[in-house]
Amino acid sequence: MSHPMLCLLTATLAFSPIVHGGQPVPRKTEVSIRGDAFFINGKPTYAGRTWQGKRIEGLLLNSRMVQGIFDDLNPETVSKWAYPDTGKWDPERNTREFVAAMPEWRRHGLLAFTINLQGGSPQGYSREQPWHNSALTEAGELRPDYMARLTRILDRADELGMVAILGIFYFGQDQRLKDEAAVKRALDNALDWLFDRGYRNVLIEVNNECNVRYDHAILQPGRVHELIERVKSRQREGRRFLVGTSYGGGTIPKENVVRASDFLLIHGNGVGDPARIADMVRKTRQVPGYRPMPILFNEDDHFDFDKPMNNFVAAVGEYASWGYFDPGKSNYADGYQCPPTNWGLNTPRKRAFFAKVKEIAGD
Repeated sequence: MSHPMLCLLTATLAFSPIVHGGQPVPRKTEVSIRGDAFFINGKPTYAGRTWQGKRIEGLLLNSRMVQGIFDDLNPETVSKWAYPDTGKWDPERNTREFVAAMPEWRRHGLLAFTINLQGGSPQGYSREQPWHNSALTEAGELRPDYMARLTRILDRADELGMVAILGIFYFGQDQRLKDEAAVKRALDNALDWLFDRGYRNVLIEVNNECNVRYDHAILQPGRVHELIERVKSRQREGRRFLVGTSYGGGTIPKENVVRASDFLLIHGNGVGDPARIADMVRKTRQVPGYRPMPILFNEDDHFDFDKPMNNFVAAVGEYASWGYFDPGKSNYADGYQCPPTNWGLNTPRKRAFFAKVKEIAGD
């Protein structure tokens, strides 16, 4: 049974509409947490569902789709992402095609996706990242063109009953912010932007893989809980956003993050043995400060969906949500992270993942 106080953890606690051009725009989708389960509009996700004897109700099956608002402000690297049919990169086309693909994801039972204000490596894995992809300016202000693209994605997710896991900072781009004050300002501005538009279908991931190469100390493991607490403290009319942060592949969350977070994000990159995925979940629940709360993989670059045991199956077997990370190549075909991205179910690997989601979710 859920603790009664945990029932109060909702992304936003009011249903009042927002106003655009003088017309009220009601929001349709609200994510909340009760104990270790996710709820949408007051009902557990995948209500009543079990699969192979395992509880699925309350999980949040997801995919890493972080480049939905991608652009490159570096004229020396932007040509790397050109569409093969036009020879040019087009951020508006990228978002338009992302939005067009979302209903098909949802039809297969996918309830959530991760999208980042500073993206992810457009080469899949990169140490040096000279491209400039950031919705955040040096001073921590929001870039209107990026946020206009994000609006279209979050609006469509709201219509479809989907949840966005919104990452604010990324280790390949956090150096674009000039100092710690700019980091805090960027976080506050992002939250205010979400509040102003009445979104209730957004979970906050402060930063992607906090233990990987961040320039700013407050984004590193020893202090990142300060930003988690900052999100929790920023409320409007009794409403706040649910928040956590992630770690690199195979890393167990640290106590400071466990105590501060509403949900725990872990990654399966580099973890090729499904048994280790299951062990990661069990060890996460043993960290001091853990109490009933969701555990969610929102990045794992392992597949084998045709096999009876894989990382996806291992995670849900321990009652942890799982997220697909298919970096692919910049060929407008493979994967979901290397622009130009084809957001459809256009490869055998993508179709195998979504088929597995449909099988497990039962939608």
